Amino acid sequence: MSAGRRESVQEPWEGDHMATDSAVPAGDLDIARKEYGPLVGNRWVQLVAGIVGMIVISNYQYAFTLFTPGMKAQFAGEPYAKIAAVFSAFILFETWPAPVAGYFVDRLGIRKLMSVGAAMIGLGWLLGGLFARSVLDLYLYYGVVAGTGAGVIYIACVSNAVKWFPDRRGLAAGLTAAGFGGGAALTVMPIASTIGAFGWAKTMAGWGVGQGLIAMGAAMILRHPPAGWAPRGWAGAKPGAAKGIVQSKTSFTWSQVLRRPEFYLLYAMFVFAMLGGMTITANLSQIARTLNVSSIVFFGIGIVPLTVTLTSLCNALARILWGRVSDKLGRENTMALVFSLQAVVVALVTWLGSNPYAFVILFALVFLFWGSVFSLFAAITGDIFGAKNAAVNYGLLYTGKGVGSILAGYGAALMAALFAGSFTVPFHLSAILAMVAAMLAFFALKPLVRWRIAHEGAPAVPVAEPAPRTA
Repeated sequence: MSAGRRESVQEPWEGDHMATDSAVPAGDLDIARKEYGPLVGNRWVQLVAGIVGMIVISNYQYAFTLFTPGMKAQFAGEPYAKIAAVFSAFILFETWPAPVAGYFVDRLGIRKLMSVGAAMIGLGWLLGGLFARSVLDLYLYYGVVAGTGAGVIYIACVSNAVKWFPDRRGLAAGLTAAGFGGGAALTVMPIASTIGAFGWAKTMAGWGVGQGLIAMGAAMILRHPPAGWAPRGWAGAKPGAAKGIVQSKTSFTWSQVLRRPEFYLLYAMFVFAMLGGMTITANLSQIARTLNVSSIVFFGIGIVPLTVTLTSLCNALARILWGRVSDKLGRENTMALVFSLQAVVVALVTWLGSNPYAFVILFALVFLFWGSVFSLFAAITGDIFGAKNAAVNYGLLYTGKGVGSILAGYGAALMAALFAGSFTVPFHLSAILAMVAAMLAFFALKPLVRWRIAHEGAPAVPVAEPAPRTA
């Protein structure tokens, strides 16, 4: 990889018209490999680098529950709901700045923004572990600094996968999102052991530095596809099909996306489908205590670290599995199926979760369906709004995760406190809203998107691509 190579960036432009997603078929030698070299210009290398970036930020979300007992012990005067709000703060700053981060990823190139994100995730956990003297400090270090860095990396990696794989968008988005969903499975046990040996604070600081350095290495590889690049032999999806995938031939800018009714329908579905798994992620240790299973040990492993590991594996599998299924079955059909199954399993948790075996199995199953959220919505955003501005457009939708974090983190903990610590009511509400999301996918989103794409008029004349910028 040459430091002098330039990253060809497709710059978003504003206005009341839309650019076409035209692509020039690859010749004898892929133009990406001509531009970036045979390694960096290989889209599978790009995919792997993005997955690595996602793996290192997974602990910031999914290992949070491992730190909460130590935080609660150190800040004993604070109610648990305030500790849970650290998680909500992280998700808010991971998601709500995402449209801005996505805009600059599309405009300035992925490498610069990934480097900023890598520095922030390392710094956030380092400061949180060494200098946090109050819960408010954790809101700043863990929430604002690390959260913003993780959000930059997430949007950069997912949107890059969408751009490089228009022919396998569900699979690519699923594999990339699986790095975030399943990366914690590789590290939960080591982090839990490190906490046992050194305490939560030193563990957070040490792991933060290591994860930041790995993310910086991934940033040096990542590039957007050159202007006009297309996978060999791919001529684009055919719009208007009754089943399967439909893809728009036009690219919507972020301002145009905000004027589309399907965006707000997607946003509501995203929030509704997200609540069940997010409630578990934020509150697993506390849920185990309220169900009187927190002291259970399986084969020398505590029930909470074991459950986090299994849910992480199922989370990763879900993103790959359902992303790939959606390439065949269609995004909306797949959403209707998996969100319905998620609703059933979340409801079962309230009836059977006090059995330690059911606790582990049911929570793993929740994530086997819930993890699909992050591949399906990333893929359908590229399908219906175009790939050119995928980073900023998916960033707009991804802010729904921040809304969900408030409801599932602080909100669920506060509601549980009103019901003697029981999470039954939050789980029932999550199950109902997941079923609503399933119905909306099939009966509202599917016909709306297909009608719009079938009736798209002739696209405006595309503007000339700007000169490539250096990364």
